[in-house]
Amino acid sequence: MAKSIPRRHAIPILYTRGTHYDVGFDMGRTFASIINNFVDIFEPLNKEYLPLYETPKGKEAYDQTLDTVKKSFPQYIRELEGIADGAKVEFHKLFLLHMDEILPQSLKNENSVQAAPVGCSTIIVNHEDCRILAHTEDALTETLNNYYFVVAHIINDTPQGKYNVKEEKFMSLCYAGHLPGYTMNYNHHGLVFSINTISATYLRSGKTPRHILTRSLLSSDSYEQALTILKDSGIGAADACSINLTFLKNNDAKMCYNIEMGPVDGDGTESQLDIREIPIGDHSFHCNKYLRLQVPEVNPYMVDSSDSRMKAFKSYEIPKTKEDVKNMLGDTSGGEHCVFRDNGDVNELVKTIAVGVFDLEAKTYELYSDNPRYNEPHVVIPLVIKED
Repeated sequence: MAKSIPRRHAIPILYTRGTHYDVGFDMGRTFASIINNFVDIFEPLNKEYLPLYETPKGKEAYDQTLDTVKKSFPQYIRELEGIADGAKVEFHKLFLLHMDEILPQSLKNENSVQAAPVGCSTIIVNHEDCRILAHTEDALTETLNNYYFVVAHIINDTPQGKYNVKEEKFMSLCYAGHLPGYTMNYNHHGLVFSINTISATYLRSGKTPRHILTRSLLSSDSYEQALTILKDSGIGAADACSINLTFLKNNDAKMCYNIEMGPVDGDGTESQLDIREIPIGDHSFHCNKYLRLQVPEVNPYMVDSSDSRMKAFKSYEIPKTKEDVKNMLGDTSGGEHCVFRDNGDVNELVKTIAVGVFDLEAKTYELYSDNPRYNEPHVVIPLVIKED
């Protein structure tokens, strides 16, 4: 395994404005060293995705998927091209990162390393006097220190893509070289959401990667629009994840949601969705396995890890305060499969790289690069919501 430097107690943040390409270029140029380092050391890319890409079947699956995204979401391809140009990295390497498990799973690669135990844990508390959406961002150890936050204002002269989006304003944690959206995020319409990766067994090329759908989710101005994006009617998702979300604007019921998304089933042309409402007085825990959607999963390590983290959460009383939530997200009682994952070993396979706590009533976002049980946030950022 490639070695990583010890955890840095720093969270880089970029503020940028312009077209999709401009914003992408700013991300690539500003974080070029981080992106290049990550591309060099990320083992799934170098040991699996790139070798498969060099095969005829792998290149065909890549081209099918890229063509699909270009037709539905050309603006995000331009954004990714900007990142590649700014960082001086080959575009296909970055797009392979966004395809993730699609290539090995759709080709049924016998030597696949798809059992990589990436994942995250999310807690939603939706009580009258405490409304929190909090999230640990867990990833392969190579990702530690190779991430940043982007605050972007994207303006286009003409509407863009499948949903005719002209303007976007958001903040998102980004893995190096990745588009925003596939982590913990909010936008100026009041959408707050986080993502839990799920490894479904049957993935298909030529469908829309989850990274692209969640990037598009950052443009949503309503719950209905968010569902439309996730359904992706006419094409459907290529892979799987869980989305935890709420809207802070025009949400009189103060409803939160957990949406389990599955890849297109058979010859279908729409993502599989199972929606759980989390009303006032309720709470939710979600990790990296399906709790409701009946879709086969391929990664036993992630299932075992999710079971362990869910067991840890359920050992606590129902969280009633922000401190309760931070205490739970800092739990290290599960050994290899604990909630906050970092035993101090730079060669550890997976680590919690960051933690975010959205206070939905105060409209703030606390960012941590270390265990929130024992540390103060690096910064508390106000959520700026667009006025009607």
